[in-house]
Amino acid sequence: MTLALMAILGGFVLLIWSADRFVEGAAATAKHLGMPSLLIGMVVVGFGTSAPEMVVSAMASFDGNPDLALGNAIGSNIVNIGLILGITALISPISVHSNIVRKELPLLTLIGGLVGFILWDGALTRFESFLLLAGFIGLVSWTIFVALRTRGDNLETETDELLIAQAMPIKKALFWLVMGLVALIISSRILVWGAVTVAHALGVSDLIIGLTIVAFGTSLPELAASIIAVRRGEHDIAIGNVVGSNMFNLLAVIGIAGVINPMSSFPADIISRDWAAMMLMTVGLLVMTFGLREATQLNRLKGGILLISFVIYNAWLLVTVMS
Repeated sequence: MTLALMAILGGFVLLIWSADRFVEGAAATAKHLGMPSLLIGMVVVGFGTSAPEMVVSAMASFDGNPDLALGNAIGSNIVNIGLILGITALISPISVHSNIVRKELPLLTLIGGLVGFILWDGALTRFESFLLLAGFIGLVSWTIFVALRTRGDNLETETDELLIAQAMPIKKALFWLVMGLVALIISSRILVWGAVTVAHALGVSDLIIGLTIVAFGTSLPELAASIIAVRRGEHDIAIGNVVGSNMFNLLAVIGIAGVINPMSSFPADIISRDWAAMMLMTVGLLVMTFGLREATQLNRLKGGILLISFVIYNAWLLVTVMS
């Protein structure tokens, strides 16, 4: 038990470090290859911070723990909106200027609804998982199309500033890209082993561990990225990072986990409790930041509401486990 707890702690530390190195290396490499800044911000930074969720869920599925993989994906989305955006907005209100971010939020809501429809029958087949991956490919294609046709968006300006601050030679960028990915795989293996061992020792399901400890740990890179971004005044990166990460979790993370290890059945609570809570928070975020043309703001009051929602969900989760 002690060794498993140390594995979880050590796995988290290495996971956070490797995810940061991986995203920085990937962004710098993309810049050297001539990729537009807006595309880097939307794809590399937005989706790259979800690399921990993807690798951890893939490892969990390989190890025969698909409930942990599914719990990690949905739980991470709840953490991203309720905890990360809640805390970030309390530290500094987040102004949303980017038209692209405002278009992505309704899309995230639709994707969440699609995932709920697929999971409604209590199973996730390999065919359904491939459909999710096809949706992810379509999302990336749409992202590239929008990025290449858009000029002057606020997210592009903020990404340029970020790339300048993290500039590095191409050899160094490639080194951190590869090293970050290798360390991600190693840390994910350590973390999954520790989490499953603790769950079995405490008599708690893999799903609950995935929704809580693992989801929180794999979302730490998003927390760090959002706080740093908002302190630099890069508000659209802060919220765009979370929105992009959540779409990645629903389509790519769940899709990859289901392709590796299809789920013939999983607890009904995933839909009635966890997916429902995720959708309520997603729709709430959409309402809070809705604005067709003018900039909107996720102020401290709205951040407090998101954070309280996260606390209520976890209290609900605790009551369910206790009963």
